[in-house]
Amino acid sequence: MTDMSNAARITSSLNQVENDTGRVAFCGPFVLSAITGYPISRVEDEIKTMRSAYGGDCDTVKGTYTEEVARTLAVFGFGMELKSSFMHLERKARPSVWTWMQKPRNAWSHYILAIHKGKEGHWILIKGVKLCDTYTGGKWQFVCDGPHRGARIMEIFEVKKKVEFS
Repeated sequence: MTDMSNAARITSSLNQVENDTGRVAFCGPFVLSAITGYPISRVEDEIKTMRSAYGGDCDTVKGTYTEEVARTLAVFGFGMELKSSFMHLERKARPSVWTWMQKPRNAWSHYILAIHKGKEGHWILIKGVKLCDTYTGGKWQFVCDGPHRGARIMEIFEVKKKVEFS
């Protein structure tokens, strides 16, 4: 288990991503950093620790699987729940990010969306009407001004802080 003595403070504000790696970071660590408030190097260390435990690649975190994102969030005290999956639909039949933004949802929750970006999958993070990912450089911007309005959604996950009672 990881030492959590220097845990990030949870606030109502949106965490800016700190890329302290000195290189380009990928979407999974960006989204996790924006949720947890930890720098990308700390998030990537957790992913690498999990990968090494399962005999996986531990060099650079380029892509992340849903299970890796969920496990990393759990280490930092968050839970991730699948809210919608559109994998059973053809790509063109899946809702766009903009279409989904028109539907009711919890404005206080973080939502991780798995979207299509070209031939690849891509993680984006939405809270309220703002979006954060690698394309925004880790800064929060309005979805209506963002680069992914027309992107098709594969899956939607709701992220919440786990509440512990003693």
